[in-house]
Amino acid sequence: MIVPSYEKARFNMVEQQVRPWEVLDAQVLELIGSMPRDHFVPDSYKGLAYADIEIPLGDGQKMMFPRVEGRLLQALDIQPSDNILEVGTGSGYLTACLAKMGNWVISQEINPTFTEQARQRLAELQIENVELRTTDSLSDDIESGRFDAIAITGSLPEMPETFKQRLNIGGRLFVVTGQSPVMTAFLVTRTGENEWQSEPLFETDITPLTNAPVIRKFEF
Repeated sequence: MIVPSYEKARFNMVEQQVRPWEVLDAQVLELIGSMPRDHFVPDSYKGLAYADIEIPLGDGQKMMFPRVEGRLLQALDIQPSDNILEVGTGSGYLTACLAKMGNWVISQEINPTFTEQARQRLAELQIENVELRTTDSLSDDIESGRFDAIAITGSLPEMPETFKQRLNIGGRLFVVTGQSPVMTAFLVTRTGENEWQSEPLFETDITPLTNAPVIRKFEF
């Protein structure tokens, strides 16, 4: 059940944060405008569920800014038949959005507490087309096979070749690469068996994935 007091905050989030950040896709705006983000944040942050901040989840991880979530969903252009891989379940909010747009979501999370919290939250909203897995996607073998869309929800220092290989032809990958405070969000599209097209979308600065490799800066 959506708490009525959050409806105005959710509307303002869409109109004042998401839409001004060039998120104009009607389906994405409608989804974000109806998905109860407050349902996915820790209890101590429910009053800030729709604020323009990265909400702490614990273990050094944070939810993305709402505007970045909107740009991610718009860039991936999820279709009803799409099978999706999410790397980093986190709160489960983006998982829920991807599941509402696509056919099936496999979401991988290194923190078992996050996995179980997301499982409960998704079940309470009767979102069933999701398979949650506790694993380190950067170290373990990720799900075999290919996907129509892959969403990496934390930053990486460099473009991840492993995940590019997991795309179907025509598949799309959203990833943020670089090092704080300068990072860039990219949309990578697989255009052939050995061909990919990479499009920079916007500059940002988001929390790295847990266990993301660290590139040491050269010191003179």
